[in-house]
Amino acid sequence: MVKCSEDNLDKLFFALSDPNRRHVVTALLDGEKALGDLAPPFKMTIPAVMKHIAILENSGIVRTEKRGRVRYCRLEPDQLELAREWLADTTRMWTDRLRALSLYLEENP
Repeated sequence: MVKCSEDNLDKLFFALSDPNRRHVVTALLDGEKALGDLAPPFKMTIPAVMKHIAILENSGIVRTEKRGRVRYCRLEPDQLELAREWLADTTRMWTDRLRALSLYLEENP
């Protein structure tokens, strides 16, 4: 199983629970972007994007860096890997449990 605190997973999945934040993550897959470049495609104001970025940053999915007057955003893929690993571990656990239940039911009709 993935070694990750429940609080970290909660923050991670909360951040990914919003479609706007998922769209921001998708936009950052191409690489680092200025915060101001993230707003227009999503028809959001800069303050709205900043709120979403703050949640993504709090979860560790996104990192921001201010250079001059511009704030840049980039993905932190290791944090997304934690989600993938947790989902894979959980899928494996449920697959094993359902297989065991199926075998039990076959042997005990």
